[in-house]
Amino acid sequence: MAGDGYLPLFETRRAKGIIFYRVFAVSVFVCIFLIWVYRLSHIPNERDHQNGRLTLWVWIGLFAAELWFGFYWIVTQAVRWNRVHRQTFRNRLSQRYESELPGVDIFVCTADPKIEPPTMVINTVLSVMAYDYPTDKLSVYLSDDAGSDLTFYALMEASHFCKHWIPYCKKFNVEPRSPAAYFIKVGQARGDDHKSQSKDLAAIKRLYEEMENRIQTATKLGRITEEIRMKHKGFSQWDSYSSRLDHDTILQILIDGRDPNAVDNEGCALPTLVYLAREKRPQYFHNFKAGAMNALIRVSSKISNGQVTLNVDCDMYSNNSQAVRDALCFFMDEEKGHEVAFVQFPQNFDNVTKNELYSNSLRIYNEVEFEGMDGYGGPIYCGSGCFHRREILCGRKYDKETKIELKRENDSKREKSLLELEETSKALASCTYEANTQWGKEIGLKYGCPVEDVLTGIWIQCQGWKSVYCKPERDAFLGVSPTTLLQFLVQRKRWSEGHFQIMLSRYSPARYAHGKISLGLRLGYCCYGLWAPNCLATLFYSIVPSLYLLKGIPLFPMISSPWIIPFAYVMFATYTCSLAEFLWSGGTALGWWNEQRQWLYLRTTSFLFAFIDAILKTLGFSESSFVVTEKVADEDVSQRYEKEIMEFGAASSMFTILSTLALLNLFCMIGVVKKVTVGDDYVKFYETMVLQILLCSALVLINWPLYQGLFLRKDNGKMPSSVTTKSLVLALSVCTCFTFLY
Repeated sequence: MAGDGYLPLFETRRAKGIIFYRVFAVSVFVCIFLIWVYRLSHIPNERDHQNGRLTLWVWIGLFAAELWFGFYWIVTQAVRWNRVHRQTFRNRLSQRYESELPGVDIFVCTADPKIEPPTMVINTVLSVMAYDYPTDKLSVYLSDDAGSDLTFYALMEASHFCKHWIPYCKKFNVEPRSPAAYFIKVGQARGDDHKSQSKDLAAIKRLYEEMENRIQTATKLGRITEEIRMKHKGFSQWDSYSSRLDHDTILQILIDGRDPNAVDNEGCALPTLVYLAREKRPQYFHNFKAGAMNALIRVSSKISNGQVTLNVDCDMYSNNSQAVRDALCFFMDEEKGHEVAFVQFPQNFDNVTKNELYSNSLRIYNEVEFEGMDGYGGPIYCGSGCFHRREILCGRKYDKETKIELKRENDSKREKSLLELEETSKALASCTYEANTQWGKEIGLKYGCPVEDVLTGIWIQCQGWKSVYCKPERDAFLGVSPTTLLQFLVQRKRWSEGHFQIMLSRYSPARYAHGKISLGLRLGYCCYGLWAPNCLATLFYSIVPSLYLLKGIPLFPMISSPWIIPFAYVMFATYTCSLAEFLWSGGTALGWWNEQRQWLYLRTTSFLFAFIDAILKTLGFSESSFVVTEKVADEDVSQRYEKEIMEFGAASSMFTILSTLALLNLFCMIGVVKKVTVGDDYVKFYETMVLQILLCSALVLINWPLYQGLFLRKDNGKMPSSVTTKSLVLALSVCTCFTFLY
């Protein structure tokens, strides 16, 4: 088909300014190399105690830290060296294949109705049910790993409401198609913007609020009343339910898309809608989200068997009804589509504050780094907002000569009744189904890692397939980001631990991927896989230079020395580039400053715990765990978050480390100010200690919100007194011991 008149379904453009950036990167590397040369050429003589106390081991420690920082900076250039941008042509897709579009199965995963409220879950479900796509080719599956009858009830309510919501969305071309998000948007818009649909808007909003009230009433009650249970046979499946970790497979086809009677209030067909709670038993390990996804892949193959699958987290609602068509532009392109295994969309969030208090917008990943990985064969699989070819998830190997046909053929009529189909499909979600099979190994999502999605993506790409990063002008998905510092740190601890586990496993991109994917893509994976080891060099740099500043012992070149130039250039150039990158990506200067703070906090807490836990798990001393990020917050916590006031309020070992480091640097700075104030030769002190003063000052300034939480705030979000006391004792003890005993 790729003749002279061939028009592709997507195009790839190289990012602007690549050559300029490469020249800049080379200049930074030259200065990094000069820093290494300085450390090696100025090793102090162990017998010559410069300024009284300088030791060889401290110098070696600094060289090791700077060697690591330089090495890691080189690795991060892989995601900036060859950035590309993709653009799709949906009109061409419609012109060629509108009648032959493939079936799409959408998987929504939830695990706990307390931290992932049923109302939020069904808003995500409704948003993907309302995609601008033929409804007879669309099937939506909700995996409930808690096996909650409350979530099932909410989905049952959604199955009734969608009969009104889907035609409303298509009639008025609604965006976004999550009812809750849409009504908030309408409420913020001017009154005359929706005057033409005011009657329909009032009616659909009333229906939604009534449904929401019924769901919230049941949620507050904590159970489903007998009156409601009697109305739907599906609740009988909870009769044998013991607990969320001990129950039979619960499967209910709430809407059968092939049933001619399954229509909305305008007579149009509805998408298939299925509830699934896979079987769980205490004696069987359930493999967390990866296990849930594999059960969905099997069950959906029996019910709808869409050639393309999409998986989204339950808080990640569809914000762009055209996203499914964007993805198909890559899969169905006649020349390059046969190489594409999955299409990853960015993860965006609708609750990020203006200045990104916790740097949780993933701005640089979405705008810069994933485009850089795409230039080398594709981004990582992020676990949400990702379209896959079903056959590849099921283990199909790459073959240049063979193309996967996605065009939808006429479906044969189902032979089994709905009840028979439900019963036979239940066996596919049993605890024992995967025993002695390749599921979790060569088929489906891979097991044994907290970031099973990333591991699966590496495996797919190493089979020869490519992935594509699609970032449409309108965000495809919007989710909920952490609203407290502890939530943020715990979430990133899980991410970094999982990435580091991959680095230590047989699937390490440094070893397993050698010769299978490009060097640039391997380095891109290493960029995230080496998050955790950053903790060691960062902790050393956050403690030792400040302590030696307190003693007046220089660890860096004097201001009059030419060797200060590479240090100054690397610091100025990298942070200026980082700021420019952040501003170009749509952020604010204060948002960039907040991001620098969060990187410091991550490297000294989340990455530290991730580093330790990953090594222990690799050695067999502990087992993998999966912590679901909480999606709801108390009202006062939410108010502080909206005002961009950092939330502490919980006793955590992470907060103890952060507070101790912040106080240690504060005490060192106070000691320096005292020394300069009472001393005579402060000019010489400044000349010899300028870089250490700048480093310590930056660490003090960046920790200002933490000092507020320790000493100035009176609200419930302040630092707990137990953490404050422990941190004060630890920091004072370290400073005192170093001053008087060293």
